[in-house]
Amino acid sequence: MYSSVLSTAISGVEGVAVLVEADVSNGLPMFSMVGFLSSRVREAQDRVWTALRNTGLSFPPKRITVNLSPADIRKEGTRFDLPIAAALLGAFGYLDKEKLQGVCMAGELGLNGEVKGIRGVLSIIDTAEKNGCSLCIVPKKNLPEAVSAGRIKILGISSLKEFLEHAKEDDWGASELPDCKWRSDQEGYQEDFSEILGQETAKKAAVTAAAGFHNILFIGTKGAGKTMIAFRLPTIFPGLNREESMELSRIYSVAGLLDENRTLIKRRPFRCPHHTITPKALAGGGAYPLPGEITLAHKGILFLDELPEFSRASLEILRQPLEQRKIYISRVHGNYEFPADFLLAAAMNPCPCGYYPDRNRCSCTHHQIAAYLGKVSGPLLDRFDICTEMREVPGEMLKGQKKGKSSEELRREISRAHEIQKERYKGTEIRFNGRLGGKDTEKYCTAEKAAKKLLQRAYEKLGLSVRGYHKILKTARTIADLENSDLILESHISEAICYRSLDKKYWK
Repeated sequence: MYSSVLSTAISGVEGVAVLVEADVSNGLPMFSMVGFLSSRVREAQDRVWTALRNTGLSFPPKRITVNLSPADIRKEGTRFDLPIAAALLGAFGYLDKEKLQGVCMAGELGLNGEVKGIRGVLSIIDTAEKNGCSLCIVPKKNLPEAVSAGRIKILGISSLKEFLEHAKEDDWGASELPDCKWRSDQEGYQEDFSEILGQETAKKAAVTAAAGFHNILFIGTKGAGKTMIAFRLPTIFPGLNREESMELSRIYSVAGLLDENRTLIKRRPFRCPHHTITPKALAGGGAYPLPGEITLAHKGILFLDELPEFSRASLEILRQPLEQRKIYISRVHGNYEFPADFLLAAAMNPCPCGYYPDRNRCSCTHHQIAAYLGKVSGPLLDRFDICTEMREVPGEMLKGQKKGKSSEELRREISRAHEIQKERYKGTEIRFNGRLGGKDTEKYCTAEKAAKKLLQRAYEKLGLSVRGYHKILKTARTIADLENSDLILESHISEAICYRSLDKKYWK
């Protein structure tokens, strides 16, 4: 007797359809499993067989073969326990084989027949929908997460007994999905931009970075407020749309970072790893790679505080994903692709003591300063669209100073700039000015004659690379959008040049 049911393997953060087949025939009693399986999947043989017996089912001695197809994809994890059990139940006649068609399922089994929670449920549902399934059966623990996807019917079960009871009902007894209205969550931050006094240039740079999704570097003396501004960047970003939220939630589901109280990620992530982080933890790693900090910051912000303190290997890993918006990891068992479309924000002191260029307080030698700044390579530095300097604000300047714009006010301004970009790039894969390629930059960043002349002079005088030239143009485009200007003006180019010339001051 033969039976099959659909399940899903996880490759990176994407689901891959896997057909779980079971064949029961006469012959020497044995249980074999094939299909390029990891050790954890092979262990399912004992878990499933014991769980079935402890559920009260008896089976005659037969030759049992279970195949997980396609055989060229490595199967990892415990999510195949439930579909293996279902396929066996169909093959032995305990379950109508026809009822397994159009159904996708996943779940780990305990020896007592309990169905335990798993990772990557959102990717499983996405795969089920793409393969024409009308129902997805998942552990009850994962039910809130699964229902939030709001696509196909979902059935949550807690045990094999419950599974068999539902199998007797029409359409598995699955109820219709509730009507889930989408609402982003970008309110209720404890921090607010209005709390930042002074540092108007840095605040303007932060707003420009958020409006065009430009990478930004804050450099300045310690205590100037670099980290303070960076930690308030999420408060001025417009919320995620449903598509972005689902994409991000799939990542966190695979990483095992979703819980029952947070079934969908509705805020742009803000990841701030410590400078001792390893390259693998930053990029994603392991024998079967899980998302690293780069991927967990997808659609949000990756903030690296004390940038020169990070290892050179960790920093250089950033170069490829900053350009391609993806990160590729190769292992013996296969190649994995993770999304990595994030805004890189970084902060650093200009020297080890943090007071340079104030020679009255800075005790560092020229060699120490050069060695410290040299930890940030030129190619990585070139990936920052905006570089802004911050100095310590004297106390007397803060007295009686009015609060600036709130995060809500700035968020509205940035939202308008995002809408302008959305309309401009309609029909393309581009969403923000910071994501423009070389040809696209020339096409969309139209400037007045005086602005073009100024940019050409800056290119020659500052010795900019072609990448630097385009980054000035893209930043100027965002500044123009914030001012609701269709044409890039000379003042916009001038401001953008200031954001690119600062690195020449320190890295000579």
